[in-house]
Amino acid sequence: MATSELEKSIEELLLHAHEVRINNLAKSIDLGEKALQLSRKENFLPLVAKCLSQLSLYYMITGKIEKSIAYSNEALVYFEALKDEMGIAHVKYTIAGVHYKTNNYHLGLIYFVDALKIYKKYDDFFNQSRAEKSIGTIYEYIGDDVNAFSFYKRAIKNAKQIHDTNLESNVYNNLSGLLLKSKKYKYAMDLIEKSIALKTESKDVRGSAFAYYGKGKVYLKLNDFENALYFFQKALEIHKEMGDVMGVSMVCNKMGQLYYNYDDLDNALFYANEGIKIAKFQNITMINIKLYKLFYLIYKRLNNSELALKYLELFDGEKAAVLNSQTINVIENYDLLLKMKKLEQDAELEKERQEILNKKNDDELNAMRARQDFLSVMSHEIRTPLNAITTIIPLLKEQVSEEGQSLIENLKFASNNLINIVNDVLNFSKLDSKKEKLTLTPVSLEKITTNIVNVYNKVAVDKGISLILNIEIDPKINYLLDETKYTQILNNLISNAIKFTDKGSVKVTITILKSYEKFDYVLFEVIDTGEGIKEENLKEIFVSFSQIKPVLTRKQGGTGLGLAIVKKILELVKSEIKVKSQIGVGSTFYFKLKLERTELKTPVVFHDYTKLINKEILLVEDTAINAMLMKKLLQKWGIIVDHVENGKLAVEAVKAKKYDFILMDIHMPEMNGYEATKIIKTTENFNSKTPILALTADTLTEAEQDSITYFNGVLWKPFEIDKLYIALNKALG
Repeated sequence: MATSELEKSIEELLLHAHEVRINNLAKSIDLGEKALQLSRKENFLPLVAKCLSQLSLYYMITGKIEKSIAYSNEALVYFEALKDEMGIAHVKYTIAGVHYKTNNYHLGLIYFVDALKIYKKYDDFFNQSRAEKSIGTIYEYIGDDVNAFSFYKRAIKNAKQIHDTNLESNVYNNLSGLLLKSKKYKYAMDLIEKSIALKTESKDVRGSAFAYYGKGKVYLKLNDFENALYFFQKALEIHKEMGDVMGVSMVCNKMGQLYYNYDDLDNALFYANEGIKIAKFQNITMINIKLYKLFYLIYKRLNNSELALKYLELFDGEKAAVLNSQTINVIENYDLLLKMKKLEQDAELEKERQEILNKKNDDELNAMRARQDFLSVMSHEIRTPLNAITTIIPLLKEQVSEEGQSLIENLKFASNNLINIVNDVLNFSKLDSKKEKLTLTPVSLEKITTNIVNVYNKVAVDKGISLILNIEIDPKINYLLDETKYTQILNNLISNAIKFTDKGSVKVTITILKSYEKFDYVLFEVIDTGEGIKEENLKEIFVSFSQIKPVLTRKQGGTGLGLAIVKKILELVKSEIKVKSQIGVGSTFYFKLKLERTELKTPVVFHDYTKLINKEILLVEDTAINAMLMKKLLQKWGIIVDHVENGKLAVEAVKAKKYDFILMDIHMPEMNGYEATKIIKTTENFNSKTPILALTADTLTEAEQDSITYFNGVLWKPFEIDKLYIALNKALG
């Protein structure tokens, strides 16, 4: 067969695979693998990439996540080499699907938005609709129904533009679910019936299963057992036939709930067990959480206290892990914060804003806002619990023994360092846009390095390895250094070394190479006895999001951003990171800095807290632990504190009493801080002239120019105690 004929034959196989996917995924995979084998044999690289991309999507749907990721990563390499933007977009779409189905919603959103930008560039309305529906799904998962609804509407609009009833009906399924949440049962039923009609017309068997599932959910809400069971069983039968494991687990969960509602606990347990086997194996976290709650309710009704308690604890633990997964991992591993960099780069955002102003393109504006909104949410979710940590430290300091003071100092250093890293990562784009500047201060190299190493001592001990620090520098010498960036470099290098070392040691050495009148050339080395790095991977490890091992098979974890950040920071100081490595022996990461010697001057700060005695503050804060800690701190200064949980209660409180200050959180239920502050400042009450300070963990607050002008100042969570005092003192005039 001639080459052109063979290529055409492979294209036909892929087209056939795509056409039968809605009825027979197993056949789609067989056809795709056959096309891949032929493409590899003839070295048709564009077709190899296309086969891998298509197959990665089919494997994702059938729950073969590791295979999907492996095929996606290989396809991405080919498409990037071929400079095929649409190919890159398709692969990123699949990778995004894997991420959000395995609880990495933030990474899922990043990849979906990246794919969406390319689809918009080429006016690909079909894939725009798919990506917008998926972005809406992520927003729905994290509880942002407003953004979810917005993206669902856009997905329907693009589907209608190309008259694709399958795409259109897919979004109706999701919209029906949103309407159910707000108890609009009639509208939910109308949409799901419209979806079923469209699925029947297009003969989309797999899609019809999701539509039947949606109709079953409506009947479940309406307490119509027979109809709910009928449609759930229809959906389950199709999902099983199609090999759609996520669909099976979803339906099993709902059938378990249905039988529980009608006190058929044997069947409820049967379907709960069927669902949990799949959800746990496939790491479908959202289904896991729902099933744990169902198990708890079933065993509670069966008066089995032991099992009821077990599943209640699993439910609480898993739910907390989802809601606070960022926060928990932040405390355990600084690397997680580095995932935030990809959310948006300042330079790219500025360019997009300018393009939007020039072209007045509403779609581009909405895409930008989606990223900003998500960054805002993630910033708030990370910073809010950090605020509790930093507030606890000064309160603990006065209550521990002298022996415990060193531990408090280590905790203070680690938490302050973590705050700095959060700030740096959230603004990491400045490194790429060449806008980042160094902040040089006198630093004791020995003291700061010792503190950094001490943070990792326990991690090393827990792994059974030694963490050694060897500084061949006079401890009296101090240098001008950007403390935060230096800390960030060592954090990444040390944590990486520990992560990839299972026995032996990690050694940090600092030596002076050459000395001049005012400068020293200093060599920094992090040496481990870990697994080592293959020579062909040495360049790849410094690329953003690069991970040598597949995402879902690596035991070490991490984001793939740490070494990229180290590289960028060192470029900023006109240095570079280098590495020597040998498989089975270990690796040495090293860099050189030209450092100016200086005197270390520690400023003495005195605060007269007596000025705040008997001052009255209204604290508006919805997070209980933050409110409790803030009250303790303020009361320690002699301040009288009234606390309310949201903006609506604050608006009522200012009508009854005059305060000296108001501390106002931004993100709250009922009424947010912007709305409450505007009302207080613009209506008649006792506090229209009272200074109001915004308390927020949202790094994008400053972008809300119209609203922020009503505040007298902003305190970023987690805030420093000194800055809180200075802000209050300034508000006193």
